[in-house]
Amino acid sequence: MNRRYRKTIIAGNWKMNNTLSQTKTFAEEIKPIMPKGKWCNVVLCVPATNIQSAVRLFKDCHIAIGAETCHELDHGAYTGEITAAMIKEAGAKYVIIGHSERRQYYNETDFTVNKKVHAAIEAGLIPIICVGESLEQRELGVTMELIAYQVKCALADVAPEKVRHIVIAYEPLWAIGTGKTATAEQAGEVCQAIRTVIRKQYGAHVARSVTIQYGGSMNAKNAEELLAQPDVDGGLIGGAALKPADFVKIIEAANQE
Repeated sequence: MNRRYRKTIIAGNWKMNNTLSQTKTFAEEIKPIMPKGKWCNVVLCVPATNIQSAVRLFKDCHIAIGAETCHELDHGAYTGEITAAMIKEAGAKYVIIGHSERRQYYNETDFTVNKKVHAAIEAGLIPIICVGESLEQRELGVTMELIAYQVKCALADVAPEKVRHIVIAYEPLWAIGTGKTATAEQAGEVCQAIRTVIRKQYGAHVARSVTIQYGGSMNAKNAEELLAQPDVDGGLIGGAALKPADFVKIIEAANQE
């Protein structure tokens, strides 16, 4: 982490979990144990049906709310989809874009990710853009080239002053929901490479301002080691974000000097 230049952000991705009543229970459990320090920003990305309630429930403990995806268009005949403007009006501040599960199950491509990034920015949301490689791609030795390509595609035609406020989450596919985790060195190396790509595209001032998270099975036990890497500015948390005590331990790790 490098708080001198950029925000540390711990974001939870609830995926398809937690009803409204379960969200209320989670809020009741986490509020008494939330750290008092304000070193890092905390975000919960929740199912769309929970956004408005979550904004109200977590307001007094300084947890911002995000959505888990959005459509790239601002209206249309797309049954079941939600626009970035709808998410913004519901009270959310963030939206996850290009998560590997969206890419895998819903055929999202690097080009639709770029369109969604522009839609989110236009609506006034902060995109959390996910990038990452499969185990086969890592074993082939193409991780850095693939990540660079994904980052460049996601940020295509985004103005430098907007890039400074975007969040990028490095999520190796082989470490999502598998219990496997990249070593701190592996995570740090790729996050550093992402910052290098941004620096070449937008310059050093922009690059050092961008928050880059690690999101491959970060948990209460490994968070401190991962966050000690200079280019790892937080985490995009899956399973551990569903457990208030574990989520708070990760926040505490991010709050350390």
